[in-house]
Amino acid sequence: MQLLSAVFLIKTIPAWASGQTRRAVGTPKLAFVDTGIACHLIGQDAVRLGEPGGAGGAMLENFAVMELARQLTWSGERGHLYRYRTKDQIEVDAVIETPDGRVIAAEVKAGATVRTEDLAGLRNLASHLSDKFVAGYVLYTGQQTLPFGGKIKAVPMDALWNVSP
Repeated sequence: MQLLSAVFLIKTIPAWASGQTRRAVGTPKLAFVDTGIACHLIGQDAVRLGEPGGAGGAMLENFAVMELARQLTWSGERGHLYRYRTKDQIEVDAVIETPDGRVIAAEVKAGATVRTEDLAGLRNLASHLSDKFVAGYVLYTGQQTLPFGGKIKAVPMDALWNVSP
């Protein structure tokens, strides 16, 4: 694993918890830096990725989280990338925390619709953070931006590259 990390094939996304002393608690998640290589290694092509119950969702999540990691390297706002998971299995795919403790979070969904249960992790995180929670996004394959209240929105996946004024 150290070798794969040293040659930039994988990246460890550490677990996040509120408070500096609890941040190391939890299991980090491994992500492939290049989703194309990951797909090749698990035998997925464009057809198989589109099959229900296949690896499409996991690969889309991997892709989006790695895109966020890349964008953090050149962003004018400093931040660190984490993952969030409670002992009750409530999770958020990406948590970005700034040095002053503000948090933006993103959940990735391969579907073209957003269900109430897709918001559970973001709502859980928002309730624990109160004012430190700046925004939560569900990145999905639909085409519309949908407000869900409480600083949470569903946005199309291309929002990773298209910034609206």
